[in-house]
Amino acid sequence: MKTIIEQCLHQAVDQLKTDGLLPESASPKMHIENTKDKAHGDLATNLAMMLTKMVGQPPREVAQAIIDRLPERAEIAKVEIAGPGFINFFMADTAKFDVVAQVLAQKDDYGRCQVGQGRRVLVEFVSANPTGPLHVGHGRGAAYGASVANLLALAGFKVQKEYYVNDAGRQMDILAASTWVRYLQRCGESVAFPANGYQGDYIYDVADALVEAHGNSLAHPAETVQAGLPADESDGGDKEAFIDALIERSKTLLKDDFEIVFQAALKAILQDIQEDLAEFGVTFDEWFSERSLMDSGLVDAAIEKLQQAGKIYEQNGALWFRSSEYGDEKDRVVVRDNGLKTYFASDIAYHFNKLEREFDILIDVWGADHHGYVPRVKAAMAALNTDPDALQVLLVQFASLWRGGEKLAMSTRSGQFVTLRQLRHDVGTDAARFFYVQRKSEQHMDFDLDLAKSQSNENPIYYIQYAHARICQVLNQAAEKGWAVETQVGLAHCDLLEAEAEKDLAILLAKYPELIARAATAYEPHQIAYYLKDLAQGLHAYYNACQFVVEASELRQARLTLICAVRQVLQNGLAILGVDAPERM
Repeated sequence: MKTIIEQCLHQAVDQLKTDGLLPESASPKMHIENTKDKAHGDLATNLAMMLTKMVGQPPREVAQAIIDRLPERAEIAKVEIAGPGFINFFMADTAKFDVVAQVLAQKDDYGRCQVGQGRRVLVEFVSANPTGPLHVGHGRGAAYGASVANLLALAGFKVQKEYYVNDAGRQMDILAASTWVRYLQRCGESVAFPANGYQGDYIYDVADALVEAHGNSLAHPAETVQAGLPADESDGGDKEAFIDALIERSKTLLKDDFEIVFQAALKAILQDIQEDLAEFGVTFDEWFSERSLMDSGLVDAAIEKLQQAGKIYEQNGALWFRSSEYGDEKDRVVVRDNGLKTYFASDIAYHFNKLEREFDILIDVWGADHHGYVPRVKAAMAALNTDPDALQVLLVQFASLWRGGEKLAMSTRSGQFVTLRQLRHDVGTDAARFFYVQRKSEQHMDFDLDLAKSQSNENPIYYIQYAHARICQVLNQAAEKGWAVETQVGLAHCDLLEAEAEKDLAILLAKYPELIARAATAYEPHQIAYYLKDLAQGLHAYYNACQFVVEASELRQARLTLICAVRQVLQNGLAILGVDAPERM
């Protein structure tokens, strides 16, 4: 319907130019909105108010001049001037159902648009350190990132999904040291586990695999391992100093075999993450290794570029990037005084590499606690003479789990947390995917486990999926009576659809393509969740107001054809969110 109105308004503007009321150079942008109140019609535009200065007349007079020049269209029943100069359009009832044919013809492609114009987008999300299983916090980033990628692809962008594997640095060394201590314990050595180690049961699994593969060939006596180490936290010492000393001792004793332990832990946990995400319906085109940046010299090259540009200086033995020159609150270390490169140094090289791969837009989905990291990364991009505005950082707030009115506690390092896998097994993938994206990503969310599992209208995903299953049930009932859906017959008799519930559904269906464009450009899949709830509500209201499987064949075919279109759009919207559309509930 908006397309029809836009065409008519363009013709009216052209006629205003011909009549000398508008300059030939005038090219006003058409703003056409759905009205909130049915009394104001179906669609409205503020075009008259935009043109009032050019025409030199009050907005209401300009509005009348536009209306006088609108071509006659059967789809438009009435046009009115409202308020200071809005033009309200009342569409003919039959025109409202033209969308049904469009939906059924385009099927899965209904809603697809070319807002993206083929621009290449890299969406990097989850990217959790491979130091343990994914927890429910990672799940929200996974659901959100995957839905954003789906939206962008539907909106005409060329999308690549990427997971950045942080397989270098101190946290990975802590993981390897934690694994080796568990391995030593399995080999019968009385080695105390570090307070700052990774304590989850999954570490035992990796240690057991090492024992099976290597026996006790990687073991050293407890006395040798612990000799001369500083006191750990349990003995009144510094847990950070202790874990660093333990890492150094591990590397010294194991020499090249340290890499065996390191790789065993990395591969086991990364494989678990990959399988977990795949079962969650989240897959990636690329798993990009941080170590590859180091090994290929890209980190050194990026630092060298910054040095050549005069953006690196030395202080107290460390190398600092002048990020404060680009709006960051202070300068940042890229190489520590001990020669080790920081995570920030890797991130500089990684984002430079992304642009070298000729992506037009870089989307990073980060936890909200990383918001302070954004200015320094953009600063590095600017210092490397790349466009910092190419980077869009989308922040995701943490999700709190509630059961029986009580909040569940979580602590990653201690191993006391709810994993994504546990959540999926508890409430199901569909509920998890939907609940994660039904709010804006930057808003904190409380995940009510009891609600997610309930079969009630209060559970939004149950309500939506039940709408789809209800349509399938109606179509099965018709088929049992020998009344299959005859789409062409139904479309030919849409003029018989006179109930308000039918018109409301048609209007909702027509809004879907515009919704896709708007949600994609705003990176807001929650708009799809809201829309699906509205569409489901419209379907349930229709179900309660009208009978579908009626004796009158033409009316029956029209109604069945309408709900087939609703079913298609429910499927399309749920697919964006990674949620199934079941035929039975």
